[in-house]
Amino acid sequence: MDRLLDERYMQMALGEAEAAFDNGEVPIGCVIVRDGKIIARGSNQMETLQDPTAHAEILAIGAASAKGEGNWRLDDTTLYVTLEPCPMCAGAILNSRLSRVVFGAPDKRLGACGSTMDILKNNPIHREIEVLGGVLADQCLGIIQQFFQVLRARKKEEKSQVQSIPLKGVSLI
Repeated sequence: MDRLLDERYMQMALGEAEAAFDNGEVPIGCVIVRDGKIIARGSNQMETLQDPTAHAEILAIGAASAKGEGNWRLDDTTLYVTLEPCPMCAGAILNSRLSRVVFGAPDKRLGACGSTMDILKNNPIHREIEVLGGVLADQCLGIIQQFFQVLRARKKEEKSQVQSIPLKGVSLI
């Protein structure tokens, strides 16, 4: 596949990650492409939906499968995601029959496409799925790092505000 094309679609996945960031979600975004067209988009919505399965990949796979007009299979599609899929998402990728996965930043903690484990390679159902990692990795990792820096700063600010509230009528002996 063409590296410039992969970068173009990863930029679109980054746009989904930015939407997640703006909604207070961990900024992970995903797009699914078939025949040069985006057929589904997803962004992390775990907090919004209060659902631990509401990962960008799962939501995009569900949306793409729903558009299948009687066929949920995603043969001949590519999933672009800003962070390496976790085991749950890798399982969904396998079961949905996606042909290709392109991810941005590796996930050293839960990455299931080669970083920590590799669910897609040599899988028990012998489905071949092409995996390419590291596309726009610095940008993909950068938005996640920025999110957590903002989150830590907010928590620190909230903590300092709580500590500075004067306690009227309370004497400290």
